[in-house]
Amino acid sequence: PGARVVDLGCWPGGWLQVAAEGVGPSGRVVGIDVKPPEPLGAAQVEVVTGDLADEGVVERVRAALGGPADVVLSDLAPKLSGIRHSDAARHAELVRLALLRSQDWLAPGGSLLLKLFMDAEFEGLLAELRAAFSAVRSTKPDATRRGSAELYTLARGLRASRAALADHGA
Repeated sequence: PGARVVDLGCWPGGWLQVAAEGVGPSGRVVGIDVKPPEPLGAAQVEVVTGDLADEGVVERVRAALGGPADVVLSDLAPKLSGIRHSDAARHAELVRLALLRSQDWLAPGGSLLLKLFMDAEFEGLLAELRAAFSAVRSTKPDATRRGSAELYTLARGLRASRAALADHGA
């Protein structure tokens, strides 16, 4: 309750609903997607429509949060082409963008929960997450389709935000 949460790739709105219930009326949930979900009717939820790669979106999210985020959720996934290496590279690009943006918005010590795929990029992405967070753990939910390479990774304890690194000349 009272936490600030960012939901990357918030359409169709399922995680927005869960986060809004979790933070309650004293919290804040900001969703981002190129396609906005139907309004939830929850005062603590705001949706920013736009591309996560756009710096203007970064500032709009920061303003909508009203302070540093405690958690960033990312269910981002590319539209799959069926070409394994191309799909893996496009997914890795989205994961890296989610990591970058989490460092823009999270308070030190904050958490990032994101979808990963067990593919050629998996180990490298885990290494990048471990460099930015103090603890990283992956799990495959029971509801995951049999044979799916999808899993979720929780990265906790952001070591430093990009703003803090910039303040210290890093």
